[in-house]
Amino acid sequence: MVKMAPKLAFVGREGIDVKRMREERAARVREVMKKRNIPALLVTNAPNVRFLTELDWWEFQPRLNYCLFFAEHDTVLFAHAGAYQQMPDLMPWIKHWRIARAWMDGIAGEAATKQDAALWAKEIREELETRKMAGEPLGVVGYDSFAEQALREQHINVAAGGPVLLEAAKIKTKDEINCLRVVAAICTAGWQKALEVVRPGVLASDAARQIQQALYEAGAETPFASVVSGPMAFERNLSWVNRRIEWGDLVYIPECGTSFLGYTCCLYRSFVVGRKPSSREADWYKEMRDRMERVIDEIRPGKTTADAARHFPPASKWGYKDEAEVLTIEWGHGVGMVQIAPGTVHYNWPAINRLWSLDHPQEFEPGMVIAVESCEGEHQVSGVRLEDMVIVTDRGAEYVDSFPRDEITVIGG
Repeated sequence: MVKMAPKLAFVGREGIDVKRMREERAARVREVMKKRNIPALLVTNAPNVRFLTELDWWEFQPRLNYCLFFAEHDTVLFAHAGAYQQMPDLMPWIKHWRIARAWMDGIAGEAATKQDAALWAKEIREELETRKMAGEPLGVVGYDSFAEQALREQHINVAAGGPVLLEAAKIKTKDEINCLRVVAAICTAGWQKALEVVRPGVLASDAARQIQQALYEAGAETPFASVVSGPMAFERNLSWVNRRIEWGDLVYIPECGTSFLGYTCCLYRSFVVGRKPSSREADWYKEMRDRMERVIDEIRPGKTTADAARHFPPASKWGYKDEAEVLTIEWGHGVGMVQIAPGTVHYNWPAINRLWSLDHPQEFEPGMVIAVESCEGEHQVSGVRLEDMVIVTDRGAEYVDSFPRDEITVIGG
């Protein structure tokens, strides 16, 4: 039986030691680098740079900021215009600052892009040479083909850096876990607001806006909510369709991507508008919830993602021919800050699904935080969804948030 995690005894930053969290993250990354023989990482993408350095800066274009992170040397942070001038005073723990080079995916044209990429790679090589590391493997995370070609032209030994970050991020520290617990608690404020604003006649956009405002007021760094209803609720719909909510609709509300101190959540709840669920809808929800509980019950040390994935039904249950048709719908995934490629929700190791896990299992370890999600329903009629986040402990998994999940919540009555 899956238990609830203890409730928070603090609000926001009060129970989180940000300095300790930053230092413990860096130490863990360096440990993995040494194990994998990657003495230097060249990392871009805002969440990854923040994970390594604590730089919190709006990345309005890709790859504006990046860092050289070393197993045995101090970090060099390359910051974009504005950040380069402002942030050193706010981040005294970073000793080495450089102006960043960013070609923004080639908007200046191919010739200018190649020129800037060549200068960028030359400056990277100079930093490596200064530390007598020019011939060592350089793990690269988040860069495009222009970048990798420019690095190779500088005779830099390019290696894959993504697995280093993913391995380092899979086990969360106490403070990281508390960040994820805080963001889960913030999400309950969003669903509570939904109880007030989701009702017949309301546009989905108006309801979502008010829920996001509630998340922001509750302390979210980046709030997100969507209101998906009626025939759009199955299969899962993420395209923006601004329906007017009708009496009797099934509604699900994802708050995935809502963040606190850079840590994103992944959570869903299901509701029904103005009436009790029908027996058919209640059966959908019970079937979905029961299998999620079986999946989550397997999430414990000594078990693997294969043990958990066996409790997800095959895609053929819904008439699908390929397990890819339920990828990111019927599955589980780690959550945190690291995000190798751009995305709203930061997926980490491990992954739980029938597509990968049965043949390539990953072990569950204490300190992982994992989101598990599922759905049931009828194509373009309606459906239900649920997603929970759990902490892996020595005793098994514990739910992170306490908002009702046992049945469909009646709303807008």
